[in-house]
Amino acid sequence: MKKSYDVIIVGGGSAGLAAAISAYDNGIKDILILEKGDFLGGILLQCIHSGFGLQTFKEELTGPAYAERFIKQVKDRGINYKLQSMVLKIENDNGQLFVTYSNASDGYLRVATKSIIMAAGCIERTRGAINTPGDRPSGVMCAGVAQKYLNVDGLKIGNNVFILGSGDIGLIMARRMKLEGANVIGVAEIMPYSNGLNRNIVQCLNDYDIPLYLHHTVKDIIGKDRLEKIILCEVDDKLQFVPGTDREIECDTLLLSVGLIPSINLLTEAGVKIDPLTKGAVVDSNLQTSIPGVFACGNGLHVHDLVDFVSIEGTKAGENCAKYIKGELEDLPKIKVVNGNLIGYVLPQSINSNGASISFRVRKPLKNCYLVVKQGDKEIKRVKKLYMIPSEMENVKIDSSILTNLDNVTLEVEE
Repeated sequence: MKKSYDVIIVGGGSAGLAAAISAYDNGIKDILILEKGDFLGGILLQCIHSGFGLQTFKEELTGPAYAERFIKQVKDRGINYKLQSMVLKIENDNGQLFVTYSNASDGYLRVATKSIIMAAGCIERTRGAINTPGDRPSGVMCAGVAQKYLNVDGLKIGNNVFILGSGDIGLIMARRMKLEGANVIGVAEIMPYSNGLNRNIVQCLNDYDIPLYLHHTVKDIIGKDRLEKIILCEVDDKLQFVPGTDREIECDTLLLSVGLIPSINLLTEAGVKIDPLTKGAVVDSNLQTSIPGVFACGNGLHVHDLVDFVSIEGTKAGENCAKYIKGELEDLPKIKVVNGNLIGYVLPQSINSNGASISFRVRKPLKNCYLVVKQGDKEIKRVKKLYMIPSEMENVKIDSSILTNLDNVTLEVEE
């Protein structure tokens, strides 16, 4: 039983698999992937719909097919992995990194490592997270949980279904439930715009005549043993209930698609700095956290809209992790990246003087606007944008040639 590795990767989903392959191909062979599930692949294994791989493989794949491409590469390289292995703690003990995990064969084990890549994915926000009042009957569940029950476990979810929240998983489950023969009554979204990709609005709702109620939310949940009905209510611009707009809807199932949160408990306990906007770790342009040698990527860093972007980020984390282990990762002065007008969040939160590609999300749907990049008071880049929406991650490349000093870089939008 090994007691040390060059790199330990927490999570065997799309980010972790891509990171492992990248680290291996960049010269680091002593790798261990720790995955809490029964199989490698993570959330992809329950995503049986198509739409994956267009960026990475230039073809449209299902989630399991996309995962299998990476799983095969991991196995072909002989990269070590352990399934049903729960990581309990990561530690930075005076510069020496440790990972503590447990499983049935190894028991409880503390292992030393030169570097850690956190690719632990994200969790769904629950009914409690959004403070939905009412009874507590069965039939109320997160959309991702329902997806697993239906696609992996083969369980029937319900007959008359309503969905709260227009996140992509909720939209996809609306179509999935319709195909299973359920009556999908509608989808409600508290915001005045959908939080899902436009293609999912069209393919999952419009194509199946499923109504979308914008500026609406569930005011009450009613049922004794099984859900019997919900009270749907319109909200105003301050997200407060509009009197007189209550609507009683009979249903036996309520699916919640109300947002995802990066899994950061291990990072928080280890003392890694967390960004209150992304809810994930603060990283530099190398995807390195505030603890040297600890990298973060994928939905455990910030919630992505396409799995291809998760894999790309994992590949970058693996490459930079390999450089760190070999002592080749440049330690250049950092330039802080700030989110300005109408920018929801930016990532990475700092870049170096070599420049970097910065990902960001906007706070509201925008048309015919400019993305403006400033360093200090000086405008260094301006990009015309025909439209931007909060559900789609945007990118802007900052070349070293336009960085004039170490002042903060600010992204903002001019309407």
